[in-house]
Amino acid sequence: MSILVVGTVAFDAIETPFGKTDKIVGGAASYISLSASYFTKEIGLVSVVGDDFPADFKQLLEKKSINLSGLQVKQGQKSFYWKGKYHTDLNQRDTLDTQLNVLSDFDPIVPEQYKNAEFLMLGNLMPSLQRKVIAQMQKRPKLIVMDTMNFWMEIAMDDLLLTLKEVDVLTINDAEARQLSNEYSLVKAAQKILQMGPKVLVIKKGEHGALLFNREQVFFAPALPLEDVFDPTGAGDTFAGGFIGYLAQTKDISFENMKRGIIFGSAMASFCVEKFGTEKLQELKDTEINERIQEFVDLVQFDISLV
Repeated sequence: MSILVVGTVAFDAIETPFGKTDKIVGGAASYISLSASYFTKEIGLVSVVGDDFPADFKQLLEKKSINLSGLQVKQGQKSFYWKGKYHTDLNQRDTLDTQLNVLSDFDPIVPEQYKNAEFLMLGNLMPSLQRKVIAQMQKRPKLIVMDTMNFWMEIAMDDLLLTLKEVDVLTINDAEARQLSNEYSLVKAAQKILQMGPKVLVIKKGEHGALLFNREQVFFAPALPLEDVFDPTGAGDTFAGGFIGYLAQTKDISFENMKRGIIFGSAMASFCVEKFGTEKLQELKDTEINERIQEFVDLVQFDISLV
């Protein structure tokens, strides 16, 4: 197994200034897995759904070579559900409804064939559950990437700090970086967070790009200016899937290659926001991805002569 993805597979209902949806498939693990599937065909998924979850989406994941042996289906129970509304500034949203359902007592169980995965992507979950997954691995993966959010910083900070000591890469947004570090400057915030355990930190800034830090270096990748942005839900998870998918494909976890991984992750996220939910991620072609990567290269490449 190349990548083990752990996180939510769920239902979302989304409203943005450009439209709204009824209940559609979402969840961190859905976005991460679909995004990573364009780079590697060895992906295992650990998550939980109710018996209300659509069979056709499970079939779609399997067609993308995503192994569902670790997807628990709870009979007689409902899948996790989130409803949200975005404002004109798509970086701001209101949560209208959250129903934990099967997630309230989720116990992640890693199947035997997943326990030797080279890359582990821990989607946003309770930090203690993320640690429980790490403990089930037969040997330490080549790279452990973790996502988290402000909610866990507010209610489970001690658990979060314990989990941070066990991962290689942390991905969070700029507001979360400031909250975790109590520093406004993202440079100072990054150095504080890197002292908590991770060797590398990715700070996602939405439409303003992404920052990559280790203790000695900083790299910035801009976001691609897009004509149409319909739904930012899942963009950060899609970014993470593209990032770890590219690293798994190349088998190179150097900081230099992570810079390229940031570009590939940003490219995948730019597709995600063009349609609601996972729709765009279900239909991409390799030629589209290559063209989008070239757009990123063209965006930042320039010649300059110093007098």
